[in-house]
Amino acid sequence: MEKHYIILILCSILVFANGNGVSQGPKAVRKWFKKHSNAKEKLTEFHFYLHDIVSGRNPTNIPVAMTNATTQSPTYFGLIAAMDDLLTEGPEPDSKVVGRASGLFGSSSLQELGLHMTFNIVFTEGKYNGSMLAVSGYNQFNNRNRELPIVGGSGVFRLARGVATLENVWYNNTSGDALVEYHVLVLHY
Repeated sequence: MEKHYIILILCSILVFANGNGVSQGPKAVRKWFKKHSNAKEKLTEFHFYLHDIVSGRNPTNIPVAMTNATTQSPTYFGLIAAMDDLLTEGPEPDSKVVGRASGLFGSSSLQELGLHMTFNIVFTEGKYNGSMLAVSGYNQFNNRNRELPIVGGSGVFRLARGVATLENVWYNNTSGDALVEYHVLVLHY
């Protein structure tokens, strides 16, 4: 019984603790808006690598739905997948972790490998720990360079907007694993 109380207390602490130092209740958010109504935006830049692992025992990208026609499509049209990809400072898998990219994407083109992606960049280290950037857009995966819009955020990144530029460092056609370099420019208060 004592273990249950300890678990309950720890869960309560996690619920009420906020790693980024930004209060999230309705009154706190209203106060934040009033405080920042005339604030000047700042530009923050990030650079990291996304490790998209489809193969092996611990994939970070898994299909959750598809149609019968998906397996016949060269673009995987109709595939819906969930992702929880590691974000690191460097391209090496053992490089320092800065966060995760968590969300959903769907193959939405019959003509090209085009993915509609909706995910959060969740920071797990440093002064942005606990804050998130919301990303939603069309990813033309086979293009060398592409952009995804930053459409919002939470924590330190309330009212954020910006753009993430992506470039494949490598892609394994057989396994589906990929390493993608991200450069993110975000305006926020």
